[in-house]
Amino acid sequence: MSKIVIHYSKEMLKGTKEILAAAKLETLVKTGMKVSIKPNLVLASPAANGATTHPEIVAGILSYLRDFGMQDIEIIESSWVGDNTKRAYRVCGYEEIAKKYNVPLIDLKKDEMYSRKGMEVCRRAVETDFLINVPVLKAHCQTRLTCCLKNLKGCISDREKRRFHTIGLHRPIAELNTVIRSDFNVIDGICGDLNFEEGGTPVERNMILAGTDALQLDSYCAELIGYRVEEIAYLGYAKAFGVGELYDENTEVIELNTKNKPQIDKADKRIVGNLARQIEEGQACSACYSALVYALFKSKKKLSEKISVGQGFIGKDGILGCGDCTAGFKRYIRGCPPKAVDIAAFLE
Repeated sequence: MSKIVIHYSKEMLKGTKEILAAAKLETLVKTGMKVSIKPNLVLASPAANGATTHPEIVAGILSYLRDFGMQDIEIIESSWVGDNTKRAYRVCGYEEIAKKYNVPLIDLKKDEMYSRKGMEVCRRAVETDFLINVPVLKAHCQTRLTCCLKNLKGCISDREKRRFHTIGLHRPIAELNTVIRSDFNVIDGICGDLNFEEGGTPVERNMILAGTDALQLDSYCAELIGYRVEEIAYLGYAKAFGVGELYDENTEVIELNTKNKPQIDKADKRIVGNLARQIEEGQACSACYSALVYALFKSKKKLSEKISVGQGFIGKDGILGCGDCTAGFKRYIRGCPPKAVDIAAFLE
């Protein structure tokens, strides 16, 4: 039966190794396996900003695996549409740990794609023997929560990422986890942002979570930051598709180093909700929508009319738009995606 292990500490590398020992990761991997580690490097932003996986946690995983003789290890990732994965590796501190532990950094944007259940998925994510998923526990402007299940969206092509937004994110996220399954999950709960996927308002919690059941972990984390499971539709879809089990009162939760257990802040649902009232969203990609919401937050601008964003506005006209998909509008901010700082300047 799966369980959730939690470690409370600011010592990320040491804490990661301790939580892996408690979860007995060494009993799950076998010598000779190809092990792929998938962090969340959604954009080129240091982990302290609340959006990306701390390299110290991945270093802890690498050190632990090396201690047990694992040699064939790689780090795989594809940043969101419009960002550069190689730059994210560099800015987020992954080039240093890749050199130290002699592991390759794979840009999945350049990977061979397979078709699985109508989705374009990355070959390396499908063919690896053991996938370790290392998401950040944080909020998301469109899905409320992004953690284990949604982090696998970095294992599909950019074209597929855009398509996910045209058909609604929740069901395809759940279906993706029936095609690519994480064998083990290590959640970076050090300082994830509770408002914006791209960070900017990080909340310090200094916790790491681990377990084999991605759905169980996600449903636990949803409650941890103040959401009910039914508020996050892809969790329900994932349960119906047999991805895993939902967290409940019978789930075994093991807590380590509890003397450092913090007071857990909840997501303030009003912030993003209030900002979203100024937006007319139509199949918007996360990068564009998130940048717009964050720009509205930073600029404190109150719009006299709604600003449109998303692929649903391609070829249409309107008054005020965000991103190249709204190029037919009278006024719009260029970019695919535009940067939050440019959007804020445009709004002013």
